[in-house]
Amino acid sequence: MKNLVRGLENKNPLWLLESAADAMLVTDRNGCIVFSNKSAEMLFGHEGGKLSGLAVETLIPPLFREKHLAKKNEAHSVPRAMRSGLQLYGLKKDGSEIAIDVSLSPLEDGYTLVTAHDIARRRRAEDGYTPGTVHDIAHRRRAEDALADQSARLAAIVETAVDAIITIDEKGIIDSFNPAAERIFGYKREEALGRNVSMLMPSPHREAHDDYIGHYLKSAERRIIGIGRETLGLRKDGTTFPIELSVSEMKVGDHRMFTGVVKDITLRKEAEESQARLIHELESANDELKNFAYVVSHDLKAPLRAIGSLADWISADQSERLDDEGREHLRLLIQRARRMDSLIDGILQYSRVGRVRETKVNVDLNEIVKESLSMLAPPPDIRVEVAPGLPIIHAEQTRMLQLFQNLLSNAIKYLDKPEGLIRIGFETHQDDWEFSVSDNGCGIEPKHFKRIFQLFQTLVPKDRVESTGVGLALVKKIVELYGGRIWIESEPAVGSTFFFTLPRSGKKEYHENTKPGNPAR
Repeated sequence: MKNLVRGLENKNPLWLLESAADAMLVTDRNGCIVFSNKSAEMLFGHEGGKLSGLAVETLIPPLFREKHLAKKNEAHSVPRAMRSGLQLYGLKKDGSEIAIDVSLSPLEDGYTLVTAHDIARRRRAEDGYTPGTVHDIAHRRRAEDALADQSARLAAIVETAVDAIITIDEKGIIDSFNPAAERIFGYKREEALGRNVSMLMPSPHREAHDDYIGHYLKSAERRIIGIGRETLGLRKDGTTFPIELSVSEMKVGDHRMFTGVVKDITLRKEAEESQARLIHELESANDELKNFAYVVSHDLKAPLRAIGSLADWISADQSERLDDEGREHLRLLIQRARRMDSLIDGILQYSRVGRVRETKVNVDLNEIVKESLSMLAPPPDIRVEVAPGLPIIHAEQTRMLQLFQNLLSNAIKYLDKPEGLIRIGFETHQDDWEFSVSDNGCGIEPKHFKRIFQLFQTLVPKDRVESTGVGLALVKKIVELYGGRIWIESEPAVGSTFFFTLPRSGKKEYHENTKPGNPAR
């Protein structure tokens, strides 16, 4: 071994091996280690030159030793079988295993060291001494595994994508065609690969496509690269359909590739056309409603007021000339004229909700309830209890007054007990307020719950309770205009509770002036 070391010192100084960052080993023909550098000793856990004299099989796990011996014998009989980049497992002194790759390089003339990673040179083992370069490749294997996993994931995404994904080269030739592209365009993958992508375009886009690619490659002027746009696609059966196309560019070596993502937007276009048609119809209906409101307010109310005034004059100045039957007819005439006037007012109010907008302000619902009760003036046998601290909301003041006034009016009208009780309450939720107006009136059967919110619907004969059937329909429209909902819980002969919600917005503002137990009246 001394002769070997002296030979190495003459041919290639030992400091080259000692200073190498990789683990360096030299073995003789029998596989015995005759030299090792510090990197090798650290890698295998044999510090202090303790590798020299050991058989190289000592550094191989028992499971792989037999295979190694067979390979070694093959290498001695056929030297060219030895190669670089062998991926193996190494055994450390503490018994742990490490993943390594080994490059085996024979020495020329017995002492020439060939570069460990240079696999282009011829390798021989004429003198029987073989140096080895060992690398810890666990990190490389992890990186390769991660790359393979990422590639598999990407391929799975492309294959299962809902949208068509097509790649083409610089000449417009289709290089990949995923299953979604097959479904959208009607071509099988093998029918599309190798053909010009212009086959998927109707005229005049087809004829202009190649010129566009050429112009882009020369000038890099971007018309659709990186920009989504709507255009037309052409199916195999010759039908055209609207698509949304996004194109990106990538470089593969010295060549450019283009990836197109195609979304079939047929359903979206149909929905947009349907929406536009409905909007047009709604605008027409709104115009008709505006004209109707104008006709009602001017052409109907004027003669109705004249009829009412004439009836009032007859009742005041000519009633003594009428008998009992005439006076009853006159009373009914006046009553029905007033009902018609109220009905027209209700229709006008209903038509203005959502069409005529007021400026939204901070509305104190405590004051709104007080004003509503003041206008309605409930009789003394009806008690009204209002929950303290109703919130301040950002809304149209007139709409909030209409909302509470109609609900309270409805409760007052249908009270049939000697002592009436109306309660107004509210609860605070995360996204909205929930209000309630309850009474101990005649109640409503469940089968009528939906009907009562429809326009002109009343459940009690008009000669018994004066009602136009507009109030609750108006309330429902206002609540839904603000994004809330309304419903009823009722039991016949016991009473009813109307619930409605209004969304919260802005700061949490509440009134603390009204104390519990104090009625609003």
